[in-house]
Amino acid sequence: MFRLMLRSKIHRATVTDSNLDYEGSLTVDPVLLEAADMLPYEQVRVSNLNNGERFETYLIPGKRGSGDMCLNGPTARKGAKGDKIIVFCYEYYNEQELKTFKPNIVLVDGRNSIVSVGHTIKDKE
Repeated sequence: MFRLMLRSKIHRATVTDSNLDYEGSLTVDPVLLEAADMLPYEQVRVSNLNNGERFETYLIPGKRGSGDMCLNGPTARKGAKGDKIIVFCYEYYNEQELKTFKPNIVLVDGRNSIVSVGHTIKDKE
């Protein structure tokens, strides 16, 4: 049996822009993608803490070190510049893998700079 589990997340990132005229997706600073073990074009779920919206999209890399977190295309309607979001990435794990499973949690500050990387929110407080 496989279970769908949270593999990684970027917690409380700040939306830096929303671009309705772009094709679609979520632009993210590659530094954050690497810290969260997320890949360009990987599917993610996003939760907007400001308005309660939840949606799925895919990732594209922004400029390295920029702090980019830009809602593009239709997702631009799901939030606005300055909103706080959580970016979730899930993976299927078998029972054996679950014995050592730990999600990768990336906490960021208001400028989307990494504050900490760990396995739980409590590890970072």
